[in-house]
Amino acid sequence: MSAVNDTKLNAAVFLLTGLPGQKDIHLWISIPFCLVYVISIVGNSVILFIIKTDPSLHEPMYIFLSMLAVTDLGLSITTIPTILGIYLFNSREISLDACFAQLFFIHSLSFTESSILLLMAFDRFVAISNPLRYASVLTLPRIAKMGLLFVLRGFVLTFPLPFLLKRFQYCQANILSHSYCLHQEVMNLACSDITVNSIYGLFITLLMVGLDSLLIFVSYVMILKTVLKVASPTECLRALNTCVSHLCAVVLFYTPEIGLSVLHRFGKASPPLLQILLGYVYLLVPPLMNPIVYSVKSKHLREQIIKVFAK
Repeated sequence: MSAVNDTKLNAAVFLLTGLPGQKDIHLWISIPFCLVYVISIVGNSVILFIIKTDPSLHEPMYIFLSMLAVTDLGLSITTIPTILGIYLFNSREISLDACFAQLFFIHSLSFTESSILLLMAFDRFVAISNPLRYASVLTLPRIAKMGLLFVLRGFVLTFPLPFLLKRFQYCQANILSHSYCLHQEVMNLACSDITVNSIYGLFITLLMVGLDSLLIFVSYVMILKTVLKVASPTECLRALNTCVSHLCAVVLFYTPEIGLSVLHRFGKASPPLLQILLGYVYLLVPPLMNPIVYSVKSKHLREQIIKVFAK
């Protein structure tokens, strides 16, 4: 009777994983995660509040930044509660439906963030290559349409994933190597043929992350060509300086994203700790650092934030 109950339990839940071998200090480990959570929520909320309340920031660059902040808030709210549940309450179990919902939001929000970074690259390209037409090209209605299109692209392409996973039987030890659910991991626990999931997962990753990163690279090649034509070194540096914040955001997002995808698909022999740490960097660092990077590099935004906190 006990064996039957164990089988039913394994079929109904997945077990999330924290840092291996560190159970005795879980409470201490939870402190930096709590700080990351609070800073991410407060930082992105402040960015949104400043942009909303200051009419002078209702420009394309800051509107795209507000889209990025909303996406980062979504990623933080989706992932960090299960991480804190492990380290604060040793709550490792997550039901299949909750797991599928979490991975849907994680992947769709990640794809949306990739799309927003592409839109921000396009914004920088237009601002530097054709500044006189900047306001006429990036109008508010056009920005809204582009933002909605790219958000729908991420959510629509991710929508089949939970249903593709739901049709499987999970008869193996349902232990995940992260503190949250990811499609690549969950499908590897199925005791059925996962060819369709593997191909579709690779397809949407290449279509979203691969294509977006390629177009961002092309945008910066064209920006560099435009900037090198400028006679004055001072103007050249000034133009490139406007791209620094966006380049930081691109590096922070794509480096762990691509690294984790490669490890899941081809790095079966890689140390588990490496996958766990890279997984934390992938989902926690961009929402934490993006508000800080943009606040430091944008003088106007920084001044408005200082005014708000001074009041």
